[in-house]
Amino acid sequence: MQNGALSELFGRMADVMEILAEDRFRVNTYRKVARIIADTPVDIGELLESGRLAEVPGIGKSSLAKIEQFVHTGRIEAHEALLRRIPAGLLELLRIPSMGPKSVKAVYEALGVTGMADLKAALESGAVAELPGFGRKKTDQLLKGIAFLEKATGRIRLDQAAEAAQIVGAFLAEIGQVKAIVPAGSLRRRCETIGDVDILVTVDEADVPRDEGRRTMDERRGAAGMGTGRMPVLRAGETLATHKGRTPSAQEAVIEAFTAAPFVDEVLASGPTKGSARIRTVEALVQVDVRVVAAGSFGAACQYFTGSKAHNVALRELAVKAGLKLNEYGLFDGEKPVAAAEEADIYKALGLDYIDPRLREDRGEIEAARNHTLPAPVSLKDIRGDLHMHTTASDGEDAIEEMAQAARRLGYRFICITDHSQSSAIANGLSARRLARQVKAIRTLNEKSRDLTILAGVELDILADGRLDFDDAVLADLDYVTASIHSGMAGDREKLTTRMLKAMDSRYVNCISHPTGRLINERGAMDLDMEQVVRHAARTHTALEVNANPWRLDLKDTHCRMAVEAGAMLAIGTDAHSAAGLTLMAYGVDTAARGWATKKDLLNGMTVRQLQVFVNKKR
Repeated sequence: MQNGALSELFGRMADVMEILAEDRFRVNTYRKVARIIADTPVDIGELLESGRLAEVPGIGKSSLAKIEQFVHTGRIEAHEALLRRIPAGLLELLRIPSMGPKSVKAVYEALGVTGMADLKAALESGAVAELPGFGRKKTDQLLKGIAFLEKATGRIRLDQAAEAAQIVGAFLAEIGQVKAIVPAGSLRRRCETIGDVDILVTVDEADVPRDEGRRTMDERRGAAGMGTGRMPVLRAGETLATHKGRTPSAQEAVIEAFTAAPFVDEVLASGPTKGSARIRTVEALVQVDVRVVAAGSFGAACQYFTGSKAHNVALRELAVKAGLKLNEYGLFDGEKPVAAAEEADIYKALGLDYIDPRLREDRGEIEAARNHTLPAPVSLKDIRGDLHMHTTASDGEDAIEEMAQAARRLGYRFICITDHSQSSAIANGLSARRLARQVKAIRTLNEKSRDLTILAGVELDILADGRLDFDDAVLADLDYVTASIHSGMAGDREKLTTRMLKAMDSRYVNCISHPTGRLINERGAMDLDMEQVVRHAARTHTALEVNANPWRLDLKDTHCRMAVEAGAMLAIGTDAHSAAGLTLMAYGVDTAARGWATKKDLLNGMTVRQLQVFVNKKR
């Protein structure tokens, strides 16, 4: 897949053109092309050769020619020409939070800054603070941003970000004046990886204790059982308010409490309504930004800070066409507010159905909301069972009975036990004889179970030549079979694709688990022809798994959308190796929802009888 590199290249051209103050229309066009390419699940070269790329909305003749040049030569002459017009180090500056192309242009033209070292020196000397649009506050932010980049390890997984939000959210909820807490940004959209965690808070000023401002930060820490410490942006023992000799506002009290919390590793910034800190979770250091918003504009803030950027740009364009103005404070007709307090009211005022945050990526959701054709994305309440889990029979931690009890607590109607097959020796895979014993045990348990059906299945290895790890006689005795590639994942595209298609041809294979084999931030996806895989899945009545483990989330969202549009069924599986692992289901649900999947697109949304019909139809 060349899509990632090509998308990055178009984005880079847009950045350079903006630094050079070139035509805004061309800049926006390149950014849109970059986004379209990034969101396309099919290899861009294949779309080009088939002629279908020319039909994609947003890809004009000029962009098409550049894509064709890249596909054939690995380069774009226009990109190289643009790079020759600026110092190479300027692009590195765009990695700094709050440093956009216009800011880069300003420091380059006014101060001759050509790279990170130059900028750091200019910031420390105070020269940048003297420039229009900067000032001391922004220069301090930029210096902290540079320091953060020097320590940063990259984007984190969705579960790591969710853990950070849970820690901070639970802490903020204990503050009396806090009325609402909403995670925003890519976390609220449930993207597979997250940069910073954004949290919006609204407060009731009337709830602020009058004597709170007379207590020092150390006293407040002690009262909360936090121990004492320092606020890096203040002198020892001061708060933002007492520093100015007054009682703190509710907003200031929230930010001060957050930045003084025991889980904070380092305070990056602290102001009257926004605090930024790096917090420590079990696995990672995560940057969390807490912003306190007035209740009257809380809905607008939720919409604005949730994004995505492309979704927001499209909404603002709608507002402008209607003679309105949309920003983080609300939707306005001149100075008159039209909608602000409730997020849904903003969409309604723009003539749109409410759009689920998981769909806000400018992938057709605005047009669908206008036409009242938005899908009802799958939610956790739609899930009736889990179709991928392991027990102590292979490499799991808990027995079948313990997995069943956990499923009952989740309100499930069915589960499928899918321990590994014999070729997965490292996972203690089951031989045909051991699997037969397990099937018998499951049948016995089902005789005693009234509220939960336990299905007998297996996670079947797809061997190097596409053959399956068990023959048909073994598989015929099972209720459900999911097949996976666990070895030889670095093979070439054609062989890997053929291997998977051959497995789908078996009448006993009901699902392909974690189809691309990726591990987020650890291992890339197999080089598969996903368009062919999806078409064959639909043709052979084989479901494709959305693996709910946050290390995988495989299929990813764009591939889920591709499967839904092709008519292929999806099956969400936690791949749980313990009873606790069954609770990962929400991550798979959110990924499927981002791919516009509804309950009817999922095997998990079926009754046991409907699932049996699905299986028997292929057999």
